[in-house]
Amino acid sequence: MPTVAADGATLYYELYDEAGADAPTLVLLHGVGGNHASWYQQIVAWRSRFRLLVPDARGFGNSSDPQRLGRDRFVEDLALLLVDSDTPSAVLVGQSMGGGTALSYACRHPQQVAGLVLADTLFGLQLEPQQQRRMAALTERNAGLGQVQRVLGPTCIDNHPDRALLYTAIASFNQANVRTLTGTQASHAPAELAAAGVPVLFLVGDEDVLFPPEEVAEASRQVAGADYVCIARSGHSAYFETPEAFNREVEAWLEQRGITGAR
Repeated sequence: MPTVAADGATLYYELYDEAGADAPTLVLLHGVGGNHASWYQQIVAWRSRFRLLVPDARGFGNSSDPQRLGRDRFVEDLALLLVDSDTPSAVLVGQSMGGGTALSYACRHPQQVAGLVLADTLFGLQLEPQQQRRMAALTERNAGLGQVQRVLGPTCIDNHPDRALLYTAIASFNQANVRTLTGTQASHAPAELAAAGVPVLFLVGDEDVLFPPEEVAEASRQVAGADYVCIARSGHSAYFETPEAFNREVEAWLEQRGITGAR
């Protein structure tokens, strides 16, 4: 699979182009507990209809980060990957940490973004002071949770222990984790995101303890024209826990926005 050199790092990505050059491109950006392998259920479902670009952020999966630049380079890295993969325009699908990268890229380069799906995340979005305080208190309360309890909802943990085990196995291949991740995430006002003119979908699981649905719904209302979907029986990793529902909701939203995959 292709790699790109950037600031001393090697950036790895996978490109699935069986759908043809004319098919819309979806870029799948993982969270801090994931990497390219986390999206296997979306790849299988979408590879015949969409062109898929699935990268590892620096320090995750097969991408290196010897200078430990981390989030300071995520947006620039994405720009390099889009050029290397010959992708002039794409729908960005970002989960958790990946959502922050996708949001920042959309604000900086809106002409290259056909749509923005922010899955279980408010990273990169400036929140109102009262909501900032609530989220800070929530972060403090969640600090003592183990990784699985943070990223997966109780329905998945109780009913799909195999998925919970697979999630931790995939995460084990990352150099960086939530405690060692370096760099800072840029933030953007809701008005700035709305002014970019990019269609936006906020999607969240109803069991997400990191970004609860009521908080995501409130933030989505601050972005003029944004859409909101809540997925039942799913936690912070809706794409991984309830992939059929996640895929269905994303596809339905894309079709509403006139973005249809190959048939």
